[in-house]
Amino acid sequence: MFTGLVETLGQVAGIEEQGDAMRMSITAPDILGDAKLGDSISVNGVCLTIAEFGDGRASFTADVMRETLSRTALSRLGVGAPVNLERALAVGDRLGGHIMQGHVDGTATLVSREHSENWDVLRFRIGPQLRRYVVEKGSVALDGTSLTVSAVGEDWLEVSLIPTTLAETTHGELRVGDEVNVEVDVLAKYVENMVSGSGPGGQSGPVWGETKDAD
Repeated sequence: MFTGLVETLGQVAGIEEQGDAMRMSITAPDILGDAKLGDSISVNGVCLTIAEFGDGRASFTADVMRETLSRTALSRLGVGAPVNLERALAVGDRLGGHIMQGHVDGTATLVSREHSENWDVLRFRIGPQLRRYVVEKGSVALDGTSLTVSAVGEDWLEVSLIPTTLAETTHGELRVGDEVNVEVDVLAKYVENMVSGSGPGGQSGPVWGETKDAD
């Protein structure tokens, strides 16, 4: 579990293509001091498992499967790209954002950003399969950052970002046309599932990040 409060910015240090999968190395010296092999870390909202440490524990390597590559924007990252990082929530920690699983539902595309003196308003185009879970003043995770939806339309959502978010996450550098990973509020999916009566094989259900239980 995560909360969407980004702890630090890391950087993609290396990518090893493996056919329908890849290994990604990420520099993250600020959060690996007490990390262990097998621990989960949210990378731009995707729950990845630490497979190896490198550079004296200043970086880690994770395996990324085909399912994750097809559903997220991780495959579009290159060496040197910044990434939002968050360690898994510890029992007893404050839940400052909202409950997140690191199981990305899909992607959204930045279509406009409006600058003001004290904040930026970013509008993202989002597909109907995800839009139905988004409500004004509700929570959404974009690239692993817990954000409040400030406005919604038929095929878009907006978020208003304060200077701290712009400075301490990748959102400050997003440009029109960039894709971000989206995780909608899991509670909305469960409510829909119960109301619609969808069972195994229905439209509702989990979508994927990487976890140490994954096949």
